[in-house]
Amino acid sequence: MNLKEIKDLIKVFNGSDLSKLKVEDGDFALTLEKGGAAVAATAAPVQQVQAAPAPAATAPAPTEQSEKSIPENADYITSPMVGTFYRSPSPDSPPFVNIGDVVRKGQTLCIIEAMKIMNEIEAEFDCKILDILVEDGQPVEYDMPLFLVEKV
Repeated sequence: MNLKEIKDLIKVFNGSDLSKLKVEDGDFALTLEKGGAAVAATAAPVQQVQAAPAPAATAPAPTEQSEKSIPENADYITSPMVGTFYRSPSPDSPPFVNIGDVVRKGQTLCIIEAMKIMNEIEAEFDCKILDILVEDGQPVEYDMPLFLVEKV
C-alpha cells in the first residue's frame, strides 16, 4: 500500500463506527484501533508505529448500501485543523448548512474552534451536502472528513 491509500483508509476508519480494523497486503500489515489503542504497521522488516489515540466520539460511516448510492462525483470536505466542530455560529442560531442544501463556493459550512479562535470553514466549490459526518461540539482532527458532498 502506498501512503495515500493508507491515509484514505485512516480517514474512512476514523469516520466509521468500527473499533478495530486489520489489513494485510503481502508483506504489509496494518492494524487500526480506536479508544486509545496503538496503531501498528508491519512490513518485511517489522516496524511498530505509535499513533495518537483516535477521538472517542466519531460519526458513523455510511453503510455498504448507502456507499453504493453515493454519486461518482461525491467528495469529502475535510477539517483543515484540529479543534471543535460547530454547525452554527451560536447555540441559539440555525445551522449553517443541512443535508440536501446546495452551497456556493465561499459559503460558510461550519466553524472549527481552535485555541479559543472561531474559524469559519467555507466551501471551496459549489456542492450539495449529502451527509454531515460529525456531531455538533465534537472534537475533530486534521484532515478528518466533515461533510460528504456532491459537486454541482
